[in-house]
Amino acid sequence: MTGPEPLKKPPWIKFRIPSGTSYREVYDLLKSHNLATVCQEARCPNVTECWNRKSATIMILGKTCTRSCRFCAVTSGDPKGIIDPDEPSHVAEAIRTLGLRYVVITSVDRDDLPDQGSGHYAATVAEIKKINPHTRVEVLIPDFSGSAGSIRSVLDAKPDVVGHNVETVRRLTPGIRDRRSGYERSLGVLAVIKERAPQVLAKSGFMVGLGETDEEIEGTLRDLADVRTDIVTIGQYLQPCRDRAPVVRYCRPEEFESFKRIGLAMGIPHVVSGPLVRSSYRAADIV
Repeated sequence: MTGPEPLKKPPWIKFRIPSGTSYREVYDLLKSHNLATVCQEARCPNVTECWNRKSATIMILGKTCTRSCRFCAVTSGDPKGIIDPDEPSHVAEAIRTLGLRYVVITSVDRDDLPDQGSGHYAATVAEIKKINPHTRVEVLIPDFSGSAGSIRSVLDAKPDVVGHNVETVRRLTPGIRDRRSGYERSLGVLAVIKERAPQVLAKSGFMVGLGETDEEIEGTLRDLADVRTDIVTIGQYLQPCRDRAPVVRYCRPEEFESFKRIGLAMGIPHVVSGPLVRSSYRAADIV
């Protein structure tokens, strides 16, 4: 038996076919350094725009995630504890070659590692800062199973922005995110960031269209304001493949504007809200 037909995409959800000189330059360079990007692995709809602006979110710690969330296109499985010890230097060199002044580093979850990859994050940030002293670094981290020590080790490398996504509203979290993730745990990660490094910009994001109500969206914004989140991104969930959670509704552009106004009114300094907004979309424009 097959499920219901997916909702038809509305006219305001439009994608550009990957093309352009800068797009090819970024693609070739990342491939030559054996680097992955979340732009490709998560099938981001903004890859053409960002790469043609020479902006990319580099994904460290491999392409296999130890968790399996129902919204995500990244491959899940057992990475068997394998990491590339040369990856931090490869990332730093690629950034220097591209001449980036702002870079976002993210990763898969690595529950197979004793520190869940936090040390590799710290090493990557440190190497970027060493080779590219004028480059600002944003990291989008996993929850590290809530380990305050792991979070602190990343913060001690002095990134400029540290993000961790709540992904969806509290009620939908158990059915959408991996069972090892949690809404309260994610809020706890954000709280540790501001407690340990109040000068660092804390960032989070979530998707709409998974079945949440407007009241739940407002509640999520309130929760993020309460833990002093500086930047919040809100975007439309798009089903990456048929075996992932379906889209329940498409929010109209004016609804995203309303979500932004609500977040700003709650005291969140920066709210980026729109149908194709993703965690790292035009990140350098905000900071």
